[in-house]
Formats: sequence, structure tokens, C-alpha cells
Amino acid sequence: MNTSAIATVASLKNKVGAEEWQTRVDLAACYRLVAQYGWDDLVFTHITAKLPGVENQFLINPYGMMFGEITASSLVKIDLAGNKLDTDNPFPINPAGFTIHSAIHAARHDAKCVLHVHTPNGVAVSAQRGGVLPISQQSIFVLASLAYHGYEGVALNDDEKPRLVQDLSDKTFFMLRNHGLLTVGATIADAFQAMYMFESTCMIQIRAQAGGGELIPIASSILDGAKTQMKAVTKGLGGNLAWPGLLRKLDRIDTSFRD
Repeated sequence: MNTSAIATVASLKNKVGAEEWQTRVDLAACYRLVAQYGWDDLVFTHITAKLPGVENQFLINPYGMMFGEITASSLVKIDLAGNKLDTDNPFPINPAGFTIHSAIHAARHDAKCVLHVHTPNGVAVSAQRGGVLPISQQSIFVLASLAYHGYEGVALNDDEKPRLVQDLSDKTFFMLRNHGLLTVGATIADAFQAMYMFESTCMIQIRAQAGGGELIPIASSILDGAKTQMKAVTKGLGGNLAWPGLLRKLDRIDTSFRD
């Protein structure tokens, strides 16, 4: 990749429709927030968003660009096979990185955004046989809609896609064993809010275990009511509750994600 292109990429603001532009801004913001919260893994994870109003078109990060550098105009438009659709974009993509995302987007039409990270807390819990433990208030929301997928090596093989889809089913939170965390959302904001809850759950668990004391499990009767509680407390984990404030936070730091 020509690194000088990072600063010189032409704005697409007046070259794409309003809905596409808003999706680009929100997805760029999501990448910046992942970097702000320290969830990025250099350039080696992905967040994808389906473009509204078109069939099987998605936005993904320009491969090689740090998440804190990504802008609305630098995001790359691809199809379900990971082929670049906007040939004027100077940035490459990593088709292999779209393997997991493409399987989920194809099977889950409600999953407009797929967010995948390799946070140390998330990978650590994914390597524990017990997975997510019911030991925090955050965990009960995750456990209300959690699925697991066993590790099959680096996710490059299309043969794994049916098993990924079957394991995820209709859940929001997806723990990839020995690998990391994944969330889906009807909006980019929803997927981010879910990941915030997921990562917080894993961080709390690792810290609680590191304390060395006996852990207090949450009663099963409380877990059974978690879905109802989740809707009441967080509007069903709806990201729009926090998203405007998160965008204001980014604007105070650096508005260039909107370029």
C-alpha cells in the first residue's frame, strides 16, 4: 500500500448517496472507537457493514491502515466474495479476513454489521473451558444471547462457513474458541454496544479470577430473566442510546474519521 495515500485519499462525500455516506461515517467511527478502547490488534481484525438499499455490498477496512487512521472515504466497498467494487480506491483489502464476515452476512440478513476483535481478555476467556461465567451483571446480558464456535485454525477455509453459521444461529454474541470475540447488530451502533458489553464481561472475569478468591455465581433464576432485564435496561442493547455521545467523544479528539 502506498502510505502517502492515507493523507491524500479523495473525499467521497459528494460522490455517493446520503445513506452510503452515513454508513461510511458510522463505520469509520466504529473503527476509531475500537482503537480508542484498545481493542484493535494492529491491522488484523475487521468490522464490516452492509450498505443499505443494495444487494450484497459491504464496507471493510483498507488492509494495512491502522484503525485510528481509517476515514469514511478510505473504507473499501466489496461484494459477498470479497471482491473490490470501487476500483478507484487505492487501498487493498484482505479477502481472507472476510471469510467469517461473509458467512454471517450471507446467513443473517439482520446482521447489518459484524464486529470481530482479538482482545487479550476475550481470547483468554475463549481459551477457558467454562467460557463466560455468570459472575457479573454484564455477564448476564451476554449469556442471554451467547454462542460458541470451536477453533479450526486460522479462518481461511470456506468449508468452515456452514459450521460458523450453525453455531452462531440467531445469537448476538459469538465466542470463537482460542481466537476472540464477535458481535452482530442491526446497526453499527448495536454491534459496537454489544462488543462493549462482551469485552467488559471478559475483562471482569479475568480480573476476578486473578484475585484468587472464591467466585460467587449469579443464581440461575436471575439468568433466566436476563433477556427481559436487558430490554428494560439497555433497550435490548440498542447502541443508539450511547452512539451519539460516542460520536461527540470522537469529534472532541479528532474529526478526521468523517473525511
